[in-house]
Amino acid sequence: MTVYVDPPAWPAHGTLFSHLVSDSSLAELHAFAGRIGLSRRAFDLDHYDVAAERYDDAVTAGAVPVGGRELARRLGASGLRVPGRARRAAKAESLLMRWDALLPGAREVGVELVERWHEPHRVYHGPEHLVHALDSLALLEGRPAGAPDAVSSPPVRGRPAPSVTPSVTQLALWFHDAVHDGEARVDEERSAALVVELLGAHVDVAVVDEVARLVLVTTDHSPAPDDGAGALVSDADLAVLAAAPDRYARYVRQVRAEYAHVPDDAFRTGRAAVLRSLLDTRPLYRTVFARDRWEAAARSNLTAELADLA
Repeated sequence: MTVYVDPPAWPAHGTLFSHLVSDSSLAELHAFAGRIGLSRRAFDLDHYDVAAERYDDAVTAGAVPVGGRELARRLGASGLRVPGRARRAAKAESLLMRWDALLPGAREVGVELVERWHEPHRVYHGPEHLVHALDSLALLEGRPAGAPDAVSSPPVRGRPAPSVTPSVTQLALWFHDAVHDGEARVDEERSAALVVELLGAHVDVAVVDEVARLVLVTTDHSPAPDDGAGALVSDADLAVLAAAPDRYARYVRQVRAEYAHVPDDAFRTGRAAVLRSLLDTRPLYRTVFARDRWEAAARSNLTAELADLA
């Protein structure tokens, strides 16, 4: 891993700021920033803002000085860069506004979830993924993407729908990667347990049970044929697979950066197995909307990535 810093050229708060970035690992970037005494408040999703008087400290500690364009190029190639629009939507304040609209009166739960989604080891499974999944769910449910999240929901399976209930599908996406330690199935089980721990004081037990069940659907993305809510959550979680080629390429870089500690050969073997499993799943998407609009693009992206790995 190499850490880069550009010259102080960005005015704010009466001084100039540099950007401090890593070419491979947010965890290592946080560790470097900690060694030179930078506060986590200076971190902005993919970089640290470094005041001009701290520039020499960063260089002395080992940051490689580069120009602004070169720093942007290296950050883009790393897979860690978060584009401007996505950056604004993924900020903690923006996410908490969405949470407050979804479940008023449970701000402490939203704060904990947002902190979890911003954990330093996350790259792909971070706040940008949460926003994309929520916006994809809105499309699947016929709501405008990016609109304030409403308090409405598909009915809980096997139970009559109450007149008003928080959206179990939206809540499931908020919780589905709330625990992300890189342990398949264990992460989903712990995320489902977190639903019970955090939501019990705020919603009916039927909602808690349904949200936990939907979180577990994301373990293998195989909802039952009659599981409409499960199909929505599964498809929203996998929506990135159908992204435009440039966005999909960034997703691939993000996944590799998230597993930067895994040697190349081992990563290629494991990733290829994941891709083959996804391609063998027919259909990949379970809602009519997603099958009609996303399935072909997703299969094209997956096939191309598998060929690149080979």
